[in-house]
Amino acid sequence: MSSSSYYYGFHAVLAVLENRNELVESVYFAEDRQDLRIDEVFALAHARGLQVIPKSRRELDVLVGGASHQGVIVKSRQLNQVNFEQVLEKLSQNSLFLILDGVKDPHNLGACLRTANAFGVAAVIIPQDRAAKMSPVVRKVACGAAEKTPLITVTNLSRTLSILSGEGVYIVGAEAQAPRTLPETIFQGPLAVVMGSEESGLRRLTKEKCHDLVSIPMVGTVESFNVSVATALFLYECVRQRRNQI
Repeated sequence: MSSSSYYYGFHAVLAVLENRNELVESVYFAEDRQDLRIDEVFALAHARGLQVIPKSRRELDVLVGGASHQGVIVKSRQLNQVNFEQVLEKLSQNSLFLILDGVKDPHNLGACLRTANAFGVAAVIIPQDRAAKMSPVVRKVACGAAEKTPLITVTNLSRTLSILSGEGVYIVGAEAQAPRTLPETIFQGPLAVVMGSEESGLRRLTKEKCHDLVSIPMVGTVESFNVSVATALFLYECVRQRRNQI
């Protein structure tokens, strides 16, 4: 079934209008806002035959629970999410997956989605329990990537990793204490990069499903990176190596 959801912030709103305008029910904007950015929203909405409705800042705040909406909100029907089986049907030698094992901060999830989109990730996979889910905050931080890169929720992450492995996907987990470092690791063929939670990293069962555990070499005094930064480093290295292998 489809349901309605609010998208707010310029990047998220523009992404919906550009990619899923057929789902848009309403476009709201702050009646006191007049600038080039809101004009861009107006032009895109009018080109798609959508009505743009002025509202007070207070009314917009109520719609999104006081979140920072930047004076523009879209109410849109949601499509059913792409499921895991559909992603497997498109598996190829160049497939790259990002798996987040218990990332709880929606800002981190949004940042990881944005990074995943930038590096051509086929899908981001998260567990159903004890993890951040798709939300307006995630969409806003993702800056439009949430409307383009599938976010798939699975009930059993360990089983999902087993299925990917059985399909020939090489699974690499990020582990701060791993002796092998990122530059020493060869990335080729279909890959899945697994990042752990903010507090405790990868769970034991998740580690056991990885073909390799890899660390990021560090020379400073901090002990670890934020998960979204670590994700960017891993995905960059995967893409860099693949381009050099062509």
